[in-house]
Amino acid sequence: MAAAVKLRTDYSAVDLRRLAAGTRHANQSRRLLSLAAVLDGMDREQATRIGGMDRQTLRDWVHRFNEGGPDGLKDIRPKGHPPRLSTGQLAALATIVETGPDRAVDGVVRWRRIDLQKLVRERFGVDYHERTIGKLLKQIGFSHISARPLHPAQDARVIEAFKKNFAVTLKAHLAHMPRRRPIELWFQDEARIGQKNSLVRQWARRGTRPRQPADQRYESAYLFGAICPARGVGAALALPFADTHAMQAHLDEIARTVAKGVHAVLLLDRAGWHTTAKLVVPKNISLIFLPSRSAELNPVENIWQYLRANWLSNRVFDSYDDIIDAACNAWNRLVDQPRTITSIGMREWAHIGQT
Repeated sequence: MAAAVKLRTDYSAVDLRRLAAGTRHANQSRRLLSLAAVLDGMDREQATRIGGMDRQTLRDWVHRFNEGGPDGLKDIRPKGHPPRLSTGQLAALATIVETGPDRAVDGVVRWRRIDLQKLVRERFGVDYHERTIGKLLKQIGFSHISARPLHPAQDARVIEAFKKNFAVTLKAHLAHMPRRRPIELWFQDEARIGQKNSLVRQWARRGTRPRQPADQRYESAYLFGAICPARGVGAALALPFADTHAMQAHLDEIARTVAKGVHAVLLLDRAGWHTTAKLVVPKNISLIFLPSRSAELNPVENIWQYLRANWLSNRVFDSYDDIIDAACNAWNRLVDQPRTITSIGMREWAHIGQT
């Protein structure tokens, strides 16, 4: 029988037990305890039982410990196969995906995994399975998500200029106000809620497509909503039409919700019932109109998405009264969550310097 291999002597049994108690690696811990028992003079046959191994395995770990210390007792994770695409090729693939396909050249309006499978094979000489293409896309930071609508005439430079110069715009609109007057920033918008309802994504078993009720009738109402993200409050009205009279009623409702002694700056789009001279703007509100075709500047658009996703979609409304009840219930549930309003509504470009 081969002679027992001696353990290095710079660690005591107490040291090894302390390391075993502190490590997050279960296998390393049991190996340390077996070696601690050996250092205490326990028979090696008995020491193997502590770590759940045989004598030859214990002998191998003694060699590993002598060479690498406690770290030598950790499991060696297999490195797996080397990546088939280089770092540069992955970066090139990411650029291709982000840029999107050229309809005239690639023949599609969006990348599918099967399209990228072909592209990777032709450009990089690597043949992946279609499912692996999906895993690869997630690895380099992509998700399969819905696109946001973009107006064809939108000018990104105008939007960026508005955000960059918002502090100047705000100061100009408040030039008539006393300097020390507190200011609240509000955002306003309307959403149509009706029987022709939307369906939203849901969890379901892979390979299935769940069904949800979809009404074909057209009865609807409008939810006029406004939020003050900094305070986490909102003001809304459910109304039958979107017109000047409805907007006047909503402005009056917002004015009642603004904190006492505070002046509100209300940001809103350029709908006709917003810009008409027939509106009587309350004294505690100033209006600032967002650039045309720039819905992404208005966080109330995200509020509508939140309400639909959680309380308004995937359902049928039997009557107009049901629509009004659902709209009011959804908004009331939102205002019961001030942190949600703040989380969705805060915009760095608008709230710098605001409390």
